[in-house]
This record gives sequence, structure tokens and C-alpha cells, in this order.
Amino acid sequence: MSLEEFLHNLHFDIDAASVPNWEVDWADAPLPYKLYRGLPEVPFSLEVPLTLEGQEPPAKPDLRKMGHFLWYVYGLSQVSQSVFPLDSIDKTANLLQSFRRFAPSGGALYPNELYVYLKVEDLPVGVYHYDVAHHRLGLLREGNFDSYIARALGNRCEISACFGTVFVSTMFWKNFFKYNNFSYRLQGLDAGVVIGQLLEVAKRFGFASGVYFQFLDRAINHLVGLSEQEESVYAVIPLSVEPTIWSANGSESDGIGSAAELCRELIAIHPHHYVRSRRIKEYPMLTMLNEASMLHSTQSFRMIEAKESMNCEGQAEALPLLERLSYDLASVCRKRFSPDMDFVLGKVSQSQLATLLQEAAASFSYRNDLDETYRKNKPRVSLYCSLYNVEGIPDGAYHYDSTAHVLRQVHLGDHRLYLQSGMSLDNVNLLQVPLCLHVVGDRETYRTALGYRGYRIQQMEAGMLVQRLLLAASALGMGGHPLLGFDANLSDEIYRIEPQGKTSLIQIPIGPYRHRPWLKGSLHS
Repeated sequence: MSLEEFLHNLHFDIDAASVPNWEVDWADAPLPYKLYRGLPEVPFSLEVPLTLEGQEPPAKPDLRKMGHFLWYVYGLSQVSQSVFPLDSIDKTANLLQSFRRFAPSGGALYPNELYVYLKVEDLPVGVYHYDVAHHRLGLLREGNFDSYIARALGNRCEISACFGTVFVSTMFWKNFFKYNNFSYRLQGLDAGVVIGQLLEVAKRFGFASGVYFQFLDRAINHLVGLSEQEESVYAVIPLSVEPTIWSANGSESDGIGSAAELCRELIAIHPHHYVRSRRIKEYPMLTMLNEASMLHSTQSFRMIEAKESMNCEGQAEALPLLERLSYDLASVCRKRFSPDMDFVLGKVSQSQLATLLQEAAASFSYRNDLDETYRKNKPRVSLYCSLYNVEGIPDGAYHYDSTAHVLRQVHLGDHRLYLQSGMSLDNVNLLQVPLCLHVVGDRETYRTALGYRGYRIQQMEAGMLVQRLLLAASALGMGGHPLLGFDANLSDEIYRIEPQGKTSLIQIPIGPYRHRPWLKGSLHS
């Protein structure tokens, strides 16, 4: 199967892309976090603030503040235990325990890892792994790597002015063991959700940030000490509190850099880590796509040309213009909930819908290396929605025009039952959901100048937008449940977007919900 055919099937015919007769060996499942052995350890303070309101003015953080930052981005925040009956006669049951974080993940498997290059007080300068299980850092390389990282980014960021740089990686086996080849799609989305959470937390801490999707992969993996057959960095995010040069394209005088040249500057490291799985199956399609997506020279870096919007037609439903939503991110993260059969149909006001869409679109404007630095391009992913029982708006399918802040009418009618028929699992009752949103993007993004890397960038940008939606929904007292088990062809038909070369990337039902009758505790007091 060619890589293009694989990516097409991954979206439109998952059975054709999957390994046949796949059985999940739960007894041999990997840990949801990476554990290194034998590294110098730096523990963080466990006195994490329970609110992110009233933060100090932006200043270079110390070790304590970095611990708070990383915990809100990706730390363990909740232990969840679920009981599933196995045998009604013997009255046996299976206890499933999972460790939750503020950023959601498909199946709570968390395939991503965080590495940080830090230059802060009370800490040797170097590259560290964030040990989620113990809320501490593990030192991988000690030393100043400003020049190395800057060149790996094509000299498009002034790393010397940044106090830190975050590397978001993907460990392929961590969710491949359950989802097989479908995990490739999830890994990009999950990485995007983590990036979305990181950018929101960074704003609260007063950190300036930028997301670099294009870098010399092999050089960055070499710096961190990753085996590319097992794990690879997906995004590089510098952090700064000082005036910093952020650029989407380097200077011509910087010359062309290659990954091979950079790798020769550093001795390879092979730190030992523990996975728990005794038998790790091969995932050839994932490793082939990872290899095909790599950039070996800074000459391969590209910017995306802005496209003209093709969906400005259709009757416009004006939405009320409101002030930006103000909320305590810490409180909203704790309240965020993904309802299953817990949705309860209720009327949604125009102001609630307008706030949800406006907040998601506004917070999605972020610094990156795909757009020209001083030019505001239209987002590469957009929002469509199927509405029911929204105050003052006819039931139907709409496109949200974020520039004009209006809904463009596409297809009137109640589409809930049709959308329900496209669900692969009956875990959500869409008849109880007033807002069913879809993140939409290019149908064949891997045919663009970014090639196969463009596909995973698209998935990451979709995940970033999803996280903004979930946070806004939580702040409004509603729940959202991201779903990939839906028929994209069906939703594309509702929105009439196939002729435009667009497709639905992910489905997010949002609405009021009932609280579950469960015992619930957090990992802080």
C-alpha cells in the first residue's frame, strides 16, 4: 500500500488501513508515561497553585515556576478507576485504572512526551525530560545548545533570547498497541491538543511562544537522544519573556544547514528507559511515514500561501459581538468533562454559541513558522456546525465565518439522526446534543508543498483548535467530547464541502450534560 493510499484510507476507510485481525493485549500494555532510568533527577515543588489568576508580571521563571507551568501543561491531575462487569454469574469485574491530565487524549493513552531545554535559575543549563509520573526533570544533556537548536530551526528564532524550548514528541507504541495504524491519525491530533494546552498555559504565565513545525528532525532527535524507530519530535516551541526575533524564514546569509552536519557536532546518547510492554509489535507504516515526513535540510522549509476563502456564500446569520471570555484556566481545566451518554438536551442561547465560536477562533491565532510573520493568514482549519435548539437560529448546518463573525447557512434541517447513523460506536447520543461541531481542512493536504509532513501538521492544528473549543465549552458550563469514530463522507455531504476539496477532520459534540454519580478525587488538596 502506498503512503498516499494509506493516508486516504486512514480517513475514509479505516478497515482498509488497519492491520487485519488485530487483538489488543491489555496485559502487555505500555505505560502512559515514559520512565528513564539512571538520569540525574531534579524534583519539582509539589505546592502547585490552584489558580492561575493574578500571576506575577512576566519575568524569567525559576525552577519552581517551571514546575507549575509543566504540570498545568501535561502533569498528572486525576486518577480514574472504572469497573466493568465480566461475568454476571460469578459476579466478577475488571478494574481499569487510568491517570488523567488536563489535556485530553484518545483512550487516555497519551502518546506524547515533553522534553525541555532550560536556562533558568537553580538548574544546570541543559536538555531535560519531563517525568510526568514523578513531577520532576531528568537530565539528558548538560550544556548550552542555543546555536545548535537555532540552526536546527533554520535560524528563524533567536534561541539565545529564550529561557527555554519545549520539544513535543510522539512515542509510536504508546497508542499503536490499541489502535494499530489508526494511531497515526490520533498521534498528530493528540500532539496538537498538548500544544493547544501549552499555548494557553503560556499566556497565563506571561510567556511568549511560537510553534515550529519545520525543523531538522534528525538533529533534534539526536539532541534529545531519541530512537527514531520508537519516537520522534513533532513540534519545537521556544519560550521567552524578552523581546525575541520570531521569523518564519531565516536570513539568506545564514546559509543552508543539514541534519547530518549538526549531528556530527554532538556525541550520540542512548539513555535507558522503561516501557513495561514485554513484546512490542512492528508498525512499519508509521515508521515509513515518519521517515517520509522528515526534513534533512533547511532548504526544504516552506511557508504556506494564503488561500482565498471558497465559502462566503449562503445566507448569513449574524452573531452577537461580545467581549472576550474571561476565566481562570486552572478552574476550567479541572471542570472540563467529556460526556458520553451524559449529554442532556437543552436550549443554547445565541450568546453562548457566539462566545464559544468567537473564543475558539480568537485564541487560535498563534505564532508559527507556516505563515509570514507580519501577515495574518486565514486559518488552515475551520469550523462547521450542525445546530439544533439554538435560540433564534434555524436548525441546520452552518459554516462559521470567523472574519465576519457570522454563520453561513449551508443546509437547513435537523441532521442529528443522520450524524448518529455515521457513528462507529453508540457511545454518544447525538439526539441529546444541540451543537455538533466539525473541524474542517484540506482533503489531500499531503499533496501540498509540505508533503507527508503537511498531513501531520494538519492533524496538529486540528487538535489545537479542538482544545480551544473544549476549554471555551467548559468555561460556559458545557461539555465536549472529541470523536474520530464518525463517517467523514456523511458529514462532508451535509456541509457540501467535498467539491471545495475539504473534509471533516474531527467531530465534537458540545452541550449541557448531567453529572455522573461517581466518587471523584484530585491529586491536589
